[in-house]
Amino acid sequence: MEFLENSNGAGRRRGSVEVITGSMFSGKTEELIRRLRRAMFAGLKVEIFKPSLDIRYSETRVVSHDDKSIQSTPVEHATAILLLAGDVNVVGIDEAQFFDKSLVDVCNQLADNGVRVVVAGLDMDFMGKPFGPIPDLLSIAEFVTKVHAICVHCGNLAQYSFRKSDEDQQVVLGEKDKYAPLCRDCYNRITREQKDHQAPK
Repeated sequence: MEFLENSNGAGRRRGSVEVITGSMFSGKTEELIRRLRRAMFAGLKVEIFKPSLDIRYSETRVVSHDDKSIQSTPVEHATAILLLAGDVNVVGIDEAQFFDKSLVDVCNQLADNGVRVVVAGLDMDFMGKPFGPIPDLLSIAEFVTKVHAICVHCGNLAQYSFRKSDEDQQVVLGEKDKYAPLCRDCYNRITREQKDHQAPK
């Protein structure tokens, strides 16, 4: 945690926003957990939050695809984070794409109050479109980390979360049964082939 000297010579905490983003299976949650555990080891007070709809692995824990986990508080709305964070040094937020854009104001308020905020979330949905509050968070963040998965078709770096199922709503919870990481070329090719197959003859 960094400190600044104010005009009276007293130290004050410097808040910040960090965003970890990328496709599914790229290690976003694993990196979030790593940073939060380091903060805990340093003796800082840490609170972790996630959207209550994310119950894929656990209702109360943030869990990565490689089974690392950390205790968290599920919340319905981003504004609840301000009420529940209390007197903390670090706030972690996982699956941030599922919150609405009020999350941006929440993160700004926490950082303005001297809290280090570490956010992880998908930058694009299954259609390759910007997802939820993540684009706005990227613009206000002091630190941005873009992580990549490996394309399951060609082995190159993957940045797209391709949906293998037929659901067309933006939010569909799932893992490898519903999603696959693809690079740009493979995503465009497979998406084009799907459209050609679905087109009326």
